[in-house]
Amino acid sequence: MKQQKYSPPSTPIDIVYEDSDILVVNKPEGLLSVPGRGLHLQDCLINRIQELFPMALLVHRLDRDTSGLIIFAMNKHSQRQLSMQFEKRLIKKTYVARVWGQVYEKSGIIEKPIIVDWPNRPLQKVCYETGKPAITNWRCVRANQKESRLKLNPKTGRSHQLRLHCMTMGHVILGDPLYAEGEAVNYDRLMLHSEELRLNHPENGRGMSFRSKAPF
Repeated sequence: MKQQKYSPPSTPIDIVYEDSDILVVNKPEGLLSVPGRGLHLQDCLINRIQELFPMALLVHRLDRDTSGLIIFAMNKHSQRQLSMQFEKRLIKKTYVARVWGQVYEKSGIIEKPIIVDWPNRPLQKVCYETGKPAITNWRCVRANQKESRLKLNPKTGRSHQLRLHCMTMGHVILGDPLYAEGEAVNYDRLMLHSEELRLNHPENGRGMSFRSKAPF
């Protein structure tokens, strides 16, 4: 496991969409979604957002090493509505990942329960006795002998779900400092990006879709 010093990027916040109820931004790789423990881990996306939009409220999060789309609520009502959509799995999320090795199948479903690996935190692990249900649909976009490109649609939102599910497929996500080893870890970032969010607007119910092209 490659140790990482926290050096968050200083790039300005990339606002994808904004109205009086929701805010969608493109999170850069290397920035925490929420503060960690310790003064050195206080620089994070929600704190940066609230400097510009003091009313912004957290709805979900992305791993520090994952880039891409994340949505914030601009009032309590929107936060409740969006949280309910996440809970009922009404919000559709699509991620892009570059993974190690050649994936021969075209698509599949991974159903492996996940729980924190307490002695090795922040690692997670698959456990059929105590793990919480975790489901990921995947589709292979292209593949060669060295690596493959996948579209991932998580149906649940467990910590490190996509990273762990790809690893259990035998195709760890490239550049993953926690789960990759050897050549697979020698990349300048985790090759995982939140590419698309589809949801219903919390105020008027209108279907909305947001996209952010992967930078890799």
